Amino acid sequence: MGSQEVSESQDAWGVPDTEASWKGLRVTVAGLGVSGVSAARALAGLGAVVTVVDGGSGPALEARAAELAEAGVAVRLGDAETLPEGTGLVVTSPGWKPDSPLFAAAAAAGVDVIGDVEVAWRLRGPGAAPWLAVTGTNGKTTTTRMLASILSAAGLRTAAVGNIGTPIVDVILEDRAARAARASEGTGGQPAGEPYDVLAVELSSYQLHWAPSLRAHSAAVLNLAPDHLDWHGSMEAYAADKGRIYEGNQVACVYNVADARTEDLVREADVEEGCRAIGFTLGTPAPSQLGVVEGILVDRAFVPDRQKQAQELAEVSDVQPPAPHNIANALAAAALARAFGVAPAAVRDGLRAFRPDAHRIEHVADVAGVAYVDDSKATNTHAAEASLAAYESIVWIAGGLAKGATFDELVAASAKRLRGAVLIGADRALIREALARHAPEVPVVDLDRTDTGAMAEAVRQAARLATPGDTVLMAPACASMDMFTNYNQRGDAFAEAVRELGASA
Repeated sequence: MGSQEVSESQDAWGVPDTEASWKGLRVTVAGLGVSGVSAARALAGLGAVVTVVDGGSGPALEARAAELAEAGVAVRLGDAETLPEGTGLVVTSPGWKPDSPLFAAAAAAGVDVIGDVEVAWRLRGPGAAPWLAVTGTNGKTTTTRMLASILSAAGLRTAAVGNIGTPIVDVILEDRAARAARASEGTGGQPAGEPYDVLAVELSSYQLHWAPSLRAHSAAVLNLAPDHLDWHGSMEAYAADKGRIYEGNQVACVYNVADARTEDLVREADVEEGCRAIGFTLGTPAPSQLGVVEGILVDRAFVPDRQKQAQELAEVSDVQPPAPHNIANALAAAALARAFGVAPAAVRDGLRAFRPDAHRIEHVADVAGVAYVDDSKATNTHAAEASLAAYESIVWIAGGLAKGATFDELVAASAKRLRGAVLIGADRALIREALARHAPEVPVVDLDRTDTGAMAEAVRQAARLATPGDTVLMAPACASMDMFTNYNQRGDAFAEAVRELGASA
């Protein structure tokens, strides 16, 4: 492996598998973002010789570099392509593409590339908290946070980590320290902290690509739709990376009955003996599934006689918002929790306590009998279709950066619900053309502007098209960076425009 031999404390991937084996290892960390900084600090703390490389520059990166330098980490800005001499392992931030020149140089030198999730997995140590893992094109964050809420309601110490919240390496080191402190109690050690009982782990396709040895207790793939294909190269490669989450599962592989591709990934996975395929559905569940019966979320998977029994878990009204795709998220979270042995009452209590993050089907206000809903997080067509399916009569605000997407299927599936559309952003013409083909009777306002003030005008135009009982839904089906810094800023602009509309009503 490069200039370093693989020791007995390294596995077939050349990755250290004990804390001590990181000492003296020359590690290059790709990327000076949150996960890169976390990995660099952690590995330097274990005695690795760490260099962070990043192709960017500027005051913000220079400030981070200065902080890392105080921790003994070298940082090279402005060059993300050259492999530092003597590198024995590359740890990459999730977004770096597999064909990056740095990784080509690593391959030529026989140096392995892994991600921060793989580092965290290797650092867990004996007795570590099991991982309940979640991936999918849409709904990952909501499902993971629902799962953490359910686990907490069961009295378990948990955290939502991975592609969400605190960097996963930081949480794993915290857990290691707590377990070590507890083990030393009674021998003169420090009072023990509280170790984690289980972790709810959100994983992106990027993170799964770079985590070859991850083996979860149980895992779910929520759905699959074309996304990030520029990174993965093809839908097949994207799906294969998502499917890695099932490898080595111990108890349950949770799949979406409505998305056959997720069940296909279960069939292809190499799991531990006794691991079960558990489906979730918005319909009546078959044995080994969770589903919905007359407004009740029920379990026919984790019951003594799944042929004849069903366990009530919660009511649909316990899920907020009770949109179909959000109920599906709740069922997936419940399936993972039940796989871990959580009681039905905790599923109900956890779902009742959960509140979604901002900009995810967030009801902003009612103005003149019209509901205004912010789903700025719907940055692709799959997410927007799920959002549109939640309402019966919609004035749709859409548009932004299409990222190569097409909109015919989305518009055709949603046409009967649309009472009007207001289009914004750089690629709005693609949506306008799809509307002309599949919903020609729907009135369309095409705003020929991409400044941030366009959102206020979009809301005013949507209000003009709407009548009492309608929902003005901002579910753009596009990325936001043509007009805004991110989807959060876009959602904030929508909410502010709605408040202004209400004040003037």
